[in-house]
Amino acid sequence: MSRKNEHTIPKLPKVPERFAMVYLAIEFFIVFISLPLAIYINRRSFGPFLIPLLLLFAVIFAIFLLTDPTFDRRSLIRVTNFYTCMRQTLLTFIIWSATIMLICVVFRPDLIFAFPRNNPKIWIMVLLLYPLLSVYPQEIIFRTFIFHRYQPLFPNRSSMIIASGISFGLAHLFFANWIAPLLSFAGGILFGRTYAQTSSTLLVSIEHAIWGNFIFTIGLGWYFYGGSIS
Repeated sequence: MSRKNEHTIPKLPKVPERFAMVYLAIEFFIVFISLPLAIYINRRSFGPFLIPLLLLFAVIFAIFLLTDPTFDRRSLIRVTNFYTCMRQTLLTFIIWSATIMLICVVFRPDLIFAFPRNNPKIWIMVLLLYPLLSVYPQEIIFRTFIFHRYQPLFPNRSSMIIASGISFGLAHLFFANWIAPLLSFAGGILFGRTYAQTSSTLLVSIEHAIWGNFIFTIGLGWYFYGGSIS
């Protein structure tokens, strides 16, 4: 996270200072633990509204950030050290994508490239729209907002990254399978590390989009598809 905001307390409602940490802890528990569990329990009702809900929450959290005088707005579009970040991102991607591909070939060969083979037009549409309608909103919520809002609760980098990863994994319980939250937790750790290094929503969104489009392309996107919810 950026040095400017590292020790800055985010804007809070008018509560006594001694209760500020308790307030933040309760808020974090309600928004990023209780709410995902509630949505999971009622997942059949929420299924058709997945993207609208995501966009709604992203807008709400973006408004919180933009109206908070302690938030550095440059974080939303920062491109400092772009080439260094992308080099690290691509190196990590090459190593781990090959591993995931191998696992998928062994355990779910039926899914390999099923999406582009069976629905090429929809696949291309997903590749184009997913970064805009899903990735960037998710990064506003699970990296930018969490890292800024709750840094007093998680004062060191490792705990902040883990909190972001757990929150991201819990949000994917919605899909009612163990693959989605497990992969999302791992991705949340990876994306959290990148955000901690760059304080850039844009750069971490590029990384997220690379991984997300890869997951959809090789067939694992089935586990992240609202229509598969049972």
